[in-house]
Amino acid sequence: MNEIPERTRLLRNLRDAGCDKAIIQKYFQLKEEGRRQEQYRLLSMHRASLLDKLHVSQQMIDCLDYLIFSMKKEQMQSK
Repeated sequence: MNEIPERTRLLRNLRDAGCDKAIIQKYFQLKEEGRRQEQYRLLSMHRASLLDKLHVSQQMIDCLDYLIFSMKKEQMQSK
């Protein structure tokens, strides 16, 4: 059976989660040092950063939705 090594699985998961090289290196350094709480903190900080970006994107989408709605409403009123 071709099982993927743990380090490879972790690396793939961190990359898929959008972690950059610095975060990945820090994660593995903390893992080697057995500093689990700091690993949690590092991942939580990255998660918070992604969530902030998501909120900003959602605000942009809301602005576009309002603009589209306004344009359609204006078009309907001119008919």
